[in-house]
Amino acid sequence: MTEEKFRIESDLLGELKVPADALYGVQTQRGINNYHISRRKMKHFPDYIIAIAYVKLAAVQTNHTLGVINDEISGAISQACKEIIDGKFHDNFPIDMMQGGAGTSVNMNANEVIANRALEILGHNKGEYQYVSPNDHCNCGQSTNDVYPTTIRYALIRMNKSLIGALTGLVSALRYKADEYSDAIKMGRTQLQDAVPMTFGQEFNAYANNLEEEILNLERNVKLLHEINMGGTAIGTGLNAVPGFAKLCAANLSKLTGENFESATDLVEATPDTGAYVSY
Repeated sequence: MTEEKFRIESDLLGELKVPADALYGVQTQRGINNYHISRRKMKHFPDYIIAIAYVKLAAVQTNHTLGVINDEISGAISQACKEIIDGKFHDNFPIDMMQGGAGTSVNMNANEVIANRALEILGHNKGEYQYVSPNDHCNCGQSTNDVYPTTIRYALIRMNKSLIGALTGLVSALRYKADEYSDAIKMGRTQLQDAVPMTFGQEFNAYANNLEEEILNLERNVKLLHEINMGGTAIGTGLNAVPGFAKLCAANLSKLTGENFESATDLVEATPDTGAYVSY
């Protein structure tokens, strides 16, 4: 067996070994070491990885337009994000989806993968963060507290389309059965006892109608997820984000995804708000 090779990265807690070939870095490695909860990893949810790559792409485009990040770094980060959106490097997202730290490990996992891929694009080695930094560039003007919920919202929007597609197929199957058994008599039951006659067709139609109502509920409530708090940073005050970031980032994310995202009117209120999730 060949011995696995490592590189050494460091943060405020000290040095840590990271697999030499990994695009992630020290913060991700700490998350791997610390969180063994659900065994469900980011890499098991491609829609989530794609969603956070879109959020990071919108953010770097915003920072570039506002003059915070130069052409070279912005271009490399953008290319890295687009590659992730295209399905590349998803195995480099090994963080447990259940964790402490309000999702910081998830956000840093994305920042590190994007930064290290951008470094490769620019001809540098992984971990040479003086050229492209996970924090100063990939997370510029952002916080886990606006990236994480925005990503969850867009991931749910993406997954909702698949869910509605599956439910629509099920409704069609139930309608087919309703027609097939329109004349088949059975006993309707109340209080767990036989009550009055009905047809299997009526029963299948009732199931189909119920699911159609739920599809309408999903379509209505998913609209609530389009209000985002990007630019609010840690608590919604926008500290360390340049003026204009919030609205421009929402506009960029809308353009990239084809969704109608809007920047929340009150970012302080929007940062901890979970009402849209509950409604959905």
